[in-house]
Amino acid sequence: MHDITLQRLSADDPNIPIVARWTFGAWGHLHPGLTLEEAIELTKAECGSAAVPSIFVAMNGELPVGTASLVADDMSIRSELTPWLASVFVVPEWRGKGIASALVQRVEAEVLENGMEHFYLYTPDQQALYRRLAWQEEETLEYRGETVTLMSRQLAQ
Repeated sequence: MHDITLQRLSADDPNIPIVARWTFGAWGHLHPGLTLEEAIELTKAECGSAAVPSIFVAMNGELPVGTASLVADDMSIRSELTPWLASVFVVPEWRGKGIASALVQRVEAEVLENGMEHFYLYTPDQQALYRRLAWQEEETLEYRGETVTLMSRQLAQ
């Protein structure tokens, strides 16, 4: 992690198409009919200046290697829950280096800095990572054709 920096993504950042391609490639199947071009525009729209929405990117120099987001709504069947940690992604060759954990912790800091204490995520297969980061399992459910675990995190102010 010593060469990795975390930065907020802005809507005019040249890395937007890269981040959108990552998230579209990983989770586009959950949004039937969504095109890559639409995903790029949605990514731009989620680049807030603080709080919700925000996107963070892990950089190795000028090379983006991972991303994570803080969004208002990430699960349409649980729209009463907000905000959400979403789109945690690390490029495969950079995995296992603590980047995902650092990105999650950056989003947690954003939550606290903006007066929020409780937030959510869902994952089909990364429960162990989030458990290590003090997330609690709430329920297992079917969402858009996948079995996922809904998790929450309570942060102390």
